[in-house]
Amino acid sequence: MNTISSLIREFTVDQLTVKLFENRHSLGQQAAGQAANTIRNLQEKQPVINIIFAAAPSQNEFLAALAEQPGIAWERINAFHMDEYVNLAEDAPQRFGNFLNDRLFSKVPLKAVYFINGNNDPNAECDRYAALLQEYPTDIVCMGIGENCHIAFNDPHVARFDDPTLVKKVGLDLTSRWQQVHDGCFASLSEVPEYALTLTIPALVKAPIIFCMVPAAHKAEAIQHTVTDAISEKYPSTILRQHGNATLFIDQDSGVLLQD
Repeated sequence: MNTISSLIREFTVDQLTVKLFENRHSLGQQAAGQAANTIRNLQEKQPVINIIFAAAPSQNEFLAALAEQPGIAWERINAFHMDEYVNLAEDAPQRFGNFLNDRLFSKVPLKAVYFINGNNDPNAECDRYAALLQEYPTDIVCMGIGENCHIAFNDPHVARFDDPTLVKKVGLDLTSRWQQVHDGCFASLSEVPEYALTLTIPALVKAPIIFCMVPAAHKAEAIQHTVTDAISEKYPSTILRQHGNATLFIDQDSGVLLQD
């Protein structure tokens, strides 16, 4: 079987398109191909595109494949990211800006990259980044889903579908912090920061197009909740089912709890 194009199943839940792939490699390749097609089509219609990217190991295959896609005018793309730890060393590889710079931003000739600085005054930084999002309206969001169904760092206890702000400081719940250990980003829970700055749910879902890449077995329960539970802030990722132009890419591991 061709592991690059091995789409097993495609279905819709409410307004969300779900694509199930054989493995995370084929998921990343196909998600990158679809995103690249969308970018190229948008670039035929508008001079600049604004894209928000997630920083997590779940995005590795997607980001690597996207950087290699032909025909993208990267010099006409502004890049943003969706969250950042508070008070983590500037050179720490766990900083989400550094993660994305290493895996994508340094590999393609972007027009501009707008980083969230978690070491600035939180209120001022939230205001600054929110102003940038308003100045450069988002066209595409490339995201993942956390083990507790968070999108960006909108954990269930702070998630608001009607959040009045675009960027806010949040306390991270234990599930989110343990996920950073499970992902190999930190050696122990004590090393994981307790606070972060995050784009809110309205800031993410106002984008006209969303690509959501979620491989791996430890995301199986999150995918099950996302697809089958009632749409609510208890499972923040369920909001994707109301978006209208969102695609969820999963593999056999993350989709193992879904019924055929």
